[in-house]
Amino acid sequence: MARGKLRIYLGAAPGVGKTYAMLSEAHRRVERGTDCVVAFVEHHDRPRTEVMLRGLEQVPRRELEYRGGVFPEMDLDAVLARRPRVALVDELAHTNVPGSRNAKRWQDVEELLAAGIDVVSTVNIQHLESLGDVVESITGVRQQETVPDEVVRRADQVELVDMSPEALRRRMAHGNIYQPDKVDAALSNYFRPGNLTALRELALLWVADRVDAHLTRYRSEHRVSRIWGSRERIVVGLTGGPEGRTLIRRAARLAEKGAGGEVLAVYIARSDGLTSASPKELALQRTLAEDLGGTFHHVVGDDIPAALLSFARGVNATQIVLGSSRRKTWQYVFGPGVGATVARESGPDLDVHIVTHGEVAKGRGLPVARGARLGRSRRVWGWITGVAGPPVLTALLSTVDLGLANDMLLFLALTVAAALLGGLLPALASAAVGSLLLNYFYTPPLHRWTIADPKNIVAIVIFVAVGAAVASVVDLAARRTHQAARLRAESEILSFLAGNVLRGETGLEELLERVRETFGMESAALLERESDVEPWTCAGRVGQGRPVERPDQADVDMPVGDHMALALTGRVLPAEDRRVLAAFAAQAAVVLDRRRLREEADRARALAEGNRIRTALLAAVSHDLRTPLAGIKAAVSSLRSEDVEWSEEDRAELLEGIEEGADRLDHLVGNLLDMSRLQTGTVTPLIREIDLDEVAPMALGGVPEGSVELDVPESLPMVEVDPGLLERAMANLVENAVKYGPPGVPVLVAASALADRVEVRVADRGPGVPDTAKDRIFEPFQRYGDAPRGAGVGLGLAVARGFAEAMGGTLNAEDTPGGGLTMVLTLRAAGTRPGALPLAEPERQVS
Repeated sequence: MARGKLRIYLGAAPGVGKTYAMLSEAHRRVERGTDCVVAFVEHHDRPRTEVMLRGLEQVPRRELEYRGGVFPEMDLDAVLARRPRVALVDELAHTNVPGSRNAKRWQDVEELLAAGIDVVSTVNIQHLESLGDVVESITGVRQQETVPDEVVRRADQVELVDMSPEALRRRMAHGNIYQPDKVDAALSNYFRPGNLTALRELALLWVADRVDAHLTRYRSEHRVSRIWGSRERIVVGLTGGPEGRTLIRRAARLAEKGAGGEVLAVYIARSDGLTSASPKELALQRTLAEDLGGTFHHVVGDDIPAALLSFARGVNATQIVLGSSRRKTWQYVFGPGVGATVARESGPDLDVHIVTHGEVAKGRGLPVARGARLGRSRRVWGWITGVAGPPVLTALLSTVDLGLANDMLLFLALTVAAALLGGLLPALASAAVGSLLLNYFYTPPLHRWTIADPKNIVAIVIFVAVGAAVASVVDLAARRTHQAARLRAESEILSFLAGNVLRGETGLEELLERVRETFGMESAALLERESDVEPWTCAGRVGQGRPVERPDQADVDMPVGDHMALALTGRVLPAEDRRVLAAFAAQAAVVLDRRRLREEADRARALAEGNRIRTALLAAVSHDLRTPLAGIKAAVSSLRSEDVEWSEEDRAELLEGIEEGADRLDHLVGNLLDMSRLQTGTVTPLIREIDLDEVAPMALGGVPEGSVELDVPESLPMVEVDPGLLERAMANLVENAVKYGPPGVPVLVAASALADRVEVRVADRGPGVPDTAKDRIFEPFQRYGDAPRGAGVGLGLAVARGFAEAMGGTLNAEDTPGGGLTMVLTLRAAGTRPGALPLAEPERQVS
């Protein structure tokens, strides 16, 4: 069965109109006769969205009971049984109610696609898993409901639903997104212009990158070599000289002038040793390129102009920035140079900028090596000199008589010239032809192939031997030069690889991408298996080439140990390249082992933290529980003593001491048990809707009367919490505030509604807490300042935060205006989907 197609409407923020656009597309398909149904769409009581649902078939929802409530969810089985051609599924990142077949809605969508049903869905940019940290830094809210990026990237079509921040705020102000009583709070918090602008930029950049990836894949599949100037990509050719920093800055300025400009700095290590790059200078240029928003690339190429143009066309670049040549004037006799060659061969679709700099015409740091191997043109001229040169020289010598010795020296010079130009074989040919001509035209008897004088025989033999020796020396020197230059190029790559390790760039995918880029391959993958009989598995893969499941399916495979291999596709590498590839493969194995060791270290750290908590717990029990127990035992022993006659006042005082000690024990043991439950993850909140004014008064039972001022308006919306956990959390907050507040100044407990959440603020007028310690006071067994041991084991705030997070809320500390500390407890308002933080799933509020 063919897999269904997935279409996603992507938005930057709630309210841009994703659901409305999805429903409009559904109406268009129904008008064309497509069998289209609504599997799950939320209109959030918005009239315009609700109207769009009319005329569309809706699959009845499945209602699930959870924690005393009933929640509607998409009936996956009903949709599969209905088997429409297209199904509309809103909110791709939604978390299903416990009891559903799948934990996430995107997993339901995967089942629909596997059944051959096309799906149209919606998602906001903040729900992409890889952007969680970025979104949190922008909005201050950590998104709990996310969808893996790969799910969205695999979509057959992603359509951006865009709206300017100003227009979106106008929609909000007109009441088209939230209810009127929530508009002001939303505009001043999540829907601030800065938040919306940043989220919009994220969405635009994400879609642009996806379009760029599709364009690159299309060009690769259709073998398009011509550059398509979809956006400005500027390639900076670096030689490793000090002028590279000037070129990078100039390219960055050029990129800023065009929308979406991108800078790619590339250093090409030529195997013939044409360039002599300083590793330190390359490191500086790499850092500069990355600081300016560009990327740095290291490529091996025998022909620098061809390699540079190939790289530029491969990345669909539009411009190349090169520096003016550092060669001196006399050095131009060896060729026009890289810049002139690139400019001549770039073609009409690739602009080349030659930038002047302070190093022009100052020469290179080291002499320029002329060639690792003799090029084609030199070999041709060598053969012309070796074969045609002797007859031409014979014709010239026929007009003048210089004597046999001088004639042989001239022929020897011609053989040496052939050796210098073409190497061994042209020189041997020159020696052979020259010896025959010398024998025929200049050695008596003339015009015969015989030699009368034995001395002349020795002279010709020496002539041939000298020619062969010179030719072999030239050929050997060329080979040694090639080997030395290639080793230098390899050492540069290995040095660069070692530098990556020292800089901490040890990501497996980044390393595989570097391998693929360096050797010009289509894809690179690291395969491994547990034993010889186990199948191969892929530990990491990059590139667009065909997937490789076994090393023998790759064009190049490099074993790493007995059960690991680096597999490349694209072309067959020469044997001399495998030495560097082996270093990359070994480093990839080290990176993989390091990543696994890091994961094990994280698990060990978690175990160590648990041991630390248990040790602190035992220390707390040994001291803080002993004091009230000792007080209770002393009071009870005194009351039971028959030797002392206690008055009623004394008996009442002893009984009060027993009661206070028991209350203190109850509080300490309760916090210890609660902390143990939080550490082991066994806290399971029983969420239900309740009025806050039902819970708040009960949380004040442990503090003296008149020490707390309660301000909980009756107009507050209901909250979705566990009443027991909320009471314990608020009680700990109030007791902590009363403990540190000044005598006679009541603690203020106030509640207010803000967008889709309710905030409870417990404010005291105590000494306050500096910003550096605000997070530390929530850690277990922490007492702030000089609190005595008898003040508790330091678990109250830790337990309160743990309970708040277990209910889907947050607890943070702020400064009280005028002095003191305010604990801000944020709770979910009634109607919010379970399991999500406030505003963490705004998709449920917007069409």
